[in-house]
Amino acid sequence: MTYKHISALLGCTAFALTAFAAPVTPFADNNGQIPPSSEYSGPLFKLSHSYPSRAPVPAMPWRTAINNGLITTKNAGAYADALKAAVGRDMRVLIEDYANWNAAKRGWYNEPWLGAQREAIHGMYVGNGMLDTSLFKASGLTKPMTTYVLTYYDKTAAQTLQRVWKTTAMQPVITTASTQFPEGALIVKASFITADPTVWPVMEGSQAWPLYITVDATTGGYKTPKVVNTYFMQFDIIVKDSKSAPKTGWVYSTLVYDKNASGKTVWDKMVPLGAQWGNDPQANSTTDPSAPLVENWINPAAPPYGSETLGWGGRLSGPNDGAMNDIAFTVGGKQQLVKNAQDSSCMSCHSTAQWDVKNGRMPSFLLPATSNPPTTAGPDGNYLVSPAPGSAEWLRWFQNRKGTVPMDKGSVATDFDMVLAFKSLPAWYGATSGKKAQLKAADPAGKNRVMMYNGKELVE
Repeated sequence: MTYKHISALLGCTAFALTAFAAPVTPFADNNGQIPPSSEYSGPLFKLSHSYPSRAPVPAMPWRTAINNGLITTKNAGAYADALKAAVGRDMRVLIEDYANWNAAKRGWYNEPWLGAQREAIHGMYVGNGMLDTSLFKASGLTKPMTTYVLTYYDKTAAQTLQRVWKTTAMQPVITTASTQFPEGALIVKASFITADPTVWPVMEGSQAWPLYITVDATTGGYKTPKVVNTYFMQFDIIVKDSKSAPKTGWVYSTLVYDKNASGKTVWDKMVPLGAQWGNDPQANSTTDPSAPLVENWINPAAPPYGSETLGWGGRLSGPNDGAMNDIAFTVGGKQQLVKNAQDSSCMSCHSTAQWDVKNGRMPSFLLPATSNPPTTAGPDGNYLVSPAPGSAEWLRWFQNRKGTVPMDKGSVATDFDMVLAFKSLPAWYGATSGKKAQLKAADPAGKNRVMMYNGKELVE
């Protein structure tokens, strides 16, 4: 697996391993690196963690948009538009008017234990350490880029954070009941990139956010933190909706920036890339590439760059999401190496969200892999060892399971919440138990650095 692809598939789990030697501070706002006033003098990120124990049943206009029926490939566009409208009032302030953003007052909340990874200005952490130009040839990316992400839970979803973490976040309650989200729960994620419009023309006119960072694949990074402008590229909205999507209980929607879209503001120009509400297990996209997807919709009017990194068989996955990776697998006794293979999707990745309470880990990896921690192969050890695409083992990642059903027996399903299962819980476990079972996936060499594979440092 190459630098870019390890970074892509593990970027969303880029643990700041050095943080575990620091004092136990589950509600830290940031990594302790504050920009000097000479570089930045605006507001700093504040973690919102006064989780409500109760909240009224929310209005669900996305259901009304499809006449309270099932979501389908024909009405998914209306559903995605309704989701965008439902969060738009708050997200316009977050994205376009950050000086007036107050998450707690608006009823949006963050997960604990990730302060060591968060930069100070916007509370963002590395999404993908490096996505290189080979993934975006058609849209003209001229230099690699790093993505940064920020996740918020609305007050309905935050009831689950309260059940799991309580007030101290020191002794999480991990049961099937505690980890389930109420109907109508919304979780959003904003993704910004280090590639500016001169590096990637599709970003012309996008919203710029200053971040205080060291990891920047576009420039090669910095030895000490530096305030750098990043650009708004992707916005994900996921909703617990068992009525519209009864097979999984969730609908995933991804928006991408379109400089040519109508509207006056950047938020106006965020258009749906697509929606996904199941893994289409009936469609083996390897043995029958023409098999239709009936639980997945891709917007034909979305900007072309958004579709350059779709997942297996064209399943939904945004440019930030790392659904294309270099993989190694065996067919007929012969090893095959494939670059930029489509091997994931939004829901296939999140459906692996589970926690082995006894061993403090997720048993299966995010992507189809023969082990967790994953192993690598190839001439330079640069390819993820994977089940053969389309095989029975591969298809374990592309089943429809409800949020109460774990992928692996003996684990607790965390209702598609990958932040909980693959970030917050491992960070808590590493900080409080003195063990790093889950973190070996990010640091198999046992070095106290971030994301080492085969001696290669991927994220500093």
